[in-house]
Amino acid sequence: MISYVRGELASVEPDKAVVDVGGVGYGVFMPQQALSMLPSPGSEVKLYTYLNVKEDAMQLFGFLTKDDLEIFKLVIGVSGIGPKGGLNILSCMTPDDLRFAIMSGDAKAISAAPGIGKKTAEKLILELRDKVDIETVLEHAAHGNDTVQVTSGAAESSMQAEAVQALTALGYGNAESLRAVKKTSPDCQTVEDILKEALKYLF
Repeated sequence: MISYVRGELASVEPDKAVVDVGGVGYGVFMPQQALSMLPSPGSEVKLYTYLNVKEDAMQLFGFLTKDDLEIFKLVIGVSGIGPKGGLNILSCMTPDDLRFAIMSGDAKAISAAPGIGKKTAEKLILELRDKVDIETVLEHAAHGNDTVQVTSGAAESSMQAEAVQALTALGYGNAESLRAVKKTSPDCQTVEDILKEALKYLF
């Protein structure tokens, strides 16, 4: 398994990046959003990768963060969705947008990806709903996908998760509650403070 590739970005093509690693050019298929965020050719890059081995080909799929790679692996674990399908989904949605869609049951948003029909989107939601959670989304929002969490940050995410649950209990949708809470100030000290501020974004 190739966990990542690090080297000089040789070129960016419509569907992949070519990375020069010790004189060998690796073609790495990537989501469109990630391709648009790459630096100019000649810069050093590090891409977290998934190696897909088929009878007639070996393909590398690459991502800018470990989180992007992990959500990709969850998606392709759903029967009926291959690596290209997973790439199409993550070309249309960020990992957290996908988590929102899964938690709120928004099959329409997922099926907007090329090659992903409504039934496949519904199956993805059904199989992954228990594998994503509110805390993960909020931690990413608070820490910019940093994998090292600090104690105060964990407490903050816990309060935000409680606020989301309170909003959904009031009848607001899961996705809109999550988005509203994500917009609140990090200076909020209590769940009540978060709720008061989040409600401003729900009207």
